[in-house]
Amino acid sequence: MFKPFTTAAILGAGVMGAQIAAHLANAGLTVYLLDIPAKNGYKNKLVETAFKKAKKQSPPIFFTDKTAHRITLGNFDEHFHYLADVDWVIEAVVENLTIKQQLMARVENTIRDDTIVSTNTSGLPIHTIAQGRSESFCNRFLGTHFFNPPRYLKLLELIPTAHTSPEVLKRMEWFASLYLGKGVVVAKDTPNFIGNRIGMYAMMLAIQAATNTDNGGYTIEEIDTLTGTMVGRPKSATFRTVDLVGLDTLMYVAKNLYPAIPHDENRDMFHVPPLLHKLVETGTLGAKTGQGFYKKQGKEILSINPVTLAYESAKPMNLGNIEAIAKIPDLGQRLQALYQDKSRAGKFFRGFILKVLAYSAQRIPEIADNPADIDRAMRWGFGWELGPFEIWHILGFETVLADMEVHGISTPDWVKTWKWEDTPIENDIKLSVIKSDPKHILWENSEAALLDLGDGVALYEFRSKGNTLSLKVIEGFTHTLNMIETGDFRGLVIGNEGVNFSAGANLAEMGMLAQSGIEPIVNLIVTFQSLLQRIHYFPKPIVAAIHGRALAGGCELVMACPHIVAAAETYIGLVELAVGLIPGAGGIMRMATWAANRAATASAHHIQPFLTQAFQTIGTAKVSKSAYEAQELGFLPADTKIVMNADNRLYIAKQEVICLDKIGYIPPHRNPIMVLGHPARAILEHAACTLQQGGYITQYDRYLANRLAYVITGGELSAPSLVDEDYLLQLEREMFIPLLQQPQTQQRIAHMLKTKKPLRN
Repeated sequence: MFKPFTTAAILGAGVMGAQIAAHLANAGLTVYLLDIPAKNGYKNKLVETAFKKAKKQSPPIFFTDKTAHRITLGNFDEHFHYLADVDWVIEAVVENLTIKQQLMARVENTIRDDTIVSTNTSGLPIHTIAQGRSESFCNRFLGTHFFNPPRYLKLLELIPTAHTSPEVLKRMEWFASLYLGKGVVVAKDTPNFIGNRIGMYAMMLAIQAATNTDNGGYTIEEIDTLTGTMVGRPKSATFRTVDLVGLDTLMYVAKNLYPAIPHDENRDMFHVPPLLHKLVETGTLGAKTGQGFYKKQGKEILSINPVTLAYESAKPMNLGNIEAIAKIPDLGQRLQALYQDKSRAGKFFRGFILKVLAYSAQRIPEIADNPADIDRAMRWGFGWELGPFEIWHILGFETVLADMEVHGISTPDWVKTWKWEDTPIENDIKLSVIKSDPKHILWENSEAALLDLGDGVALYEFRSKGNTLSLKVIEGFTHTLNMIETGDFRGLVIGNEGVNFSAGANLAEMGMLAQSGIEPIVNLIVTFQSLLQRIHYFPKPIVAAIHGRALAGGCELVMACPHIVAAAETYIGLVELAVGLIPGAGGIMRMATWAANRAATASAHHIQPFLTQAFQTIGTAKVSKSAYEAQELGFLPADTKIVMNADNRLYIAKQEVICLDKIGYIPPHRNPIMVLGHPARAILEHAACTLQQGGYITQYDRYLANRLAYVITGGELSAPSLVDEDYLLQLEREMFIPLLQQPQTQQRIAHMLKTKKPLRN
């Protein structure tokens, strides 16, 4: 066991420095953010200006607005003594070796003899920055390369020098994984480390393809199609990614990389192509200048012609039967189909992926000691669903090796004896591994499954599109609860490995049911309400392991679960008003309960402020920016177990079930709810009226807000009263079902299904 860091100092308040400081504050550390003093006047002007700008970034860099208060700003002249009290110092100043070395000398003279020091450089050799420092300092010095943005990108590359203490490295791995939520890989002190070395190669390979007419003349759109979501990479693919990063940044990295890797057999790939030179020279730098490889003109996205440099409309793609391949749901099967494809699409993919796989193999042991670290670096740092060696395994080891020989692509000797294996990570339950053994599948239908996690704990997994609460998922819940209640189980975890926990109810199914009349919808709402109440008061512990988005019905499910393990990056909200509805499965009831419980007393004037907050949260379809903010908004209880590393959530949830069972589980007690009646409803309706008159909401928004106010204050009650949960659930049903039949609501649902965006009618 190691001692966690509680204080840190970040030297340099630029884009990366400020964001690293924010993420350490998110993790609960007290942070000092220092930068050079202003030349004239108030010396903190530069750091305060930079920090003010950072706080306005979107997406936000802090979990909550309050988190920013954990950061103290300062400058190198007046506040360098802050470093004497910190556990960890991170240098993130300008990429100038002399400046960094001078700063390290000053750091050494200020810090304690147990303080760890790291640099976030990506362009300079790590060991050179600590040259001239004492042996003790060098033992506590290493590289910590955060990927941008640090809050959202999982990868952290740790780069020890020859002098870095193994204990220091182990402590950094432990702390970064557990407290910062990072996926840690240990990299060698080589140019661009692991992620950027492989990522740059893949990017330059794709750019070369766009300018090489000898290979079939692939267009920018075709290359982005074949290097994007179809092959398990981000939707920004290659050229949209370059536009976001900046063409000038890409050229800078390539220019610095080329002379630094004289022994790289593929070094010429990092020659800056003439096209990139021309674009940078003319100020065409990407998103920051409004045009790069792409340019938005009105509603149309144009792409640059690599020959004429003119922006043109996208031409029809000539990629064979690519639509059929794109529809294959399983990524592994999709990659296999694309690899075997005989059209231009298959030709490009084979040529591209063979070179990327070979280059990744050639970099071992130069940049990393094993294939697993390269795979993790590309997944965590570049958003690849599968790393290079995982792709190699899926395509077939012998098949790929034979094709490399046919194409004259060399591979290192170690590859010929390599056997792929899935290296487990501590405290990481992989459902894909569990499902690979049929004996662990206790029950399943086409959209859900009950899995055996071992030790008497089962897991209910959604498999529907978007992890929606479809009819089959709801049906599976009932079957699951019956099995858990009567079987030899300690309890249940609800979770999955999708991008998001749940997008809520299946709107398409709900719309179809509504066309069949009132009765099917009434039955569905009653069933879902009853299911969530059963979950809340279940005799054995149920723990929801949540992450990503949990919206509408998904949020109501989470609120119904008596125990929750949440990834810090959880975005949760009751967003029903965006589709012309109000929460109908207990969401309003539980928010009314939250408001009453937060108040100092049961007096109406104490409850009203919290009720107003709940009304505004639901009425504006507000979604939390983190699990911590979800607690502030009332979506998650105060005792929620929030984990920084989302990969640990299923393991922690399993342990929570075991712990609750061992201490003798007692379900929540049923308590009456204080609702405020007509006087409070008048206050809420007046607020909605004011917003409509000000042009902030539509007339239909106001109508929906009034329906919400009616339910959350207790309906026709003339004064504050204690009511039971069933009373509010009945009010939810009475309001929800007529709304579903309203033309404006049906328009909103249809628009959301078609565009994925809300309609303000």
